[in-house]
Amino acid sequence: EGRGGLLSTRGKFTLLRDTRTDGSFLVHHFLSFYLRAGCKVCFVALLQSFSHYNIVAQKLGVSLTAAKERGQLVFLEGLKSCLDLLFGEEEKQSGQPSPLQFISESTSNLKALFDFVRTSLTPAGSDSWKGPVLLVDDLSVLLSLGATPVAVLDFIHYCRVTVCYQLKGNIVVLVHSNEDSEDEENELIVNSLCHHSDLILWVEGLATGFCKDVHGQIKIIRRASLELTAEQDLVQIYQYKIQDKNVTFFARGLSAAVL
Repeated sequence: EGRGGLLSTRGKFTLLRDTRTDGSFLVHHFLSFYLRAGCKVCFVALLQSFSHYNIVAQKLGVSLTAAKERGQLVFLEGLKSCLDLLFGEEEKQSGQPSPLQFISESTSNLKALFDFVRTSLTPAGSDSWKGPVLLVDDLSVLLSLGATPVAVLDFIHYCRVTVCYQLKGNIVVLVHSNEDSEDEENELIVNSLCHHSDLILWVEGLATGFCKDVHGQIKIIRRASLELTAEQDLVQIYQYKIQDKNVTFFARGLSAAVL
């Protein structure tokens, strides 16, 4: 879709799901896409450091440092926040409670994280950004940090109400999933989010293993059924190859390796 097409569909929840592969290339795409489009972005980055995301963004022609400085990007560096919390540095530095304070509490309450998102994306009088976007990489990490599935789903519910419905913005969330996994809590979250997503981009590693010319397949599921019409969900399947600065998509069986 062109930039105008994606920006005109505001109030949408997009689920990025990966199985047997790393779907982070989709996170980098959406991050650079929304920043270039002039949206205000709150990025809850739980998986990698700021410098990692910034290096990839620079390859895609976007500076996260510049976006932060002009107030367009609010970046929560989860790895650093966790360490600061564990060593008692977080509140000393800012005087504010940490968005991830649930780690050091007995209750699994993500209210502080939600408050961080809401404050970051609620427009100030002088804001001229196109629309708010919440990006989370990746939601599964919250479970590893001790949050319960119910707390994580509550957090997403409140974010949807605020970002998608009240602020008419968009949410993009990555989750890891493994269908034969014994991690029931994670699968509960994945299945629940699938039911409530407007668009699902599901990347899977090839069942046959690694291939130089095909890195995996992506299933694009547009949830027509969410709109309470009689329409079926629209499903398209492509294969892809990740290159240094872009990703090539092609119909199954039409890769360079086959042709």
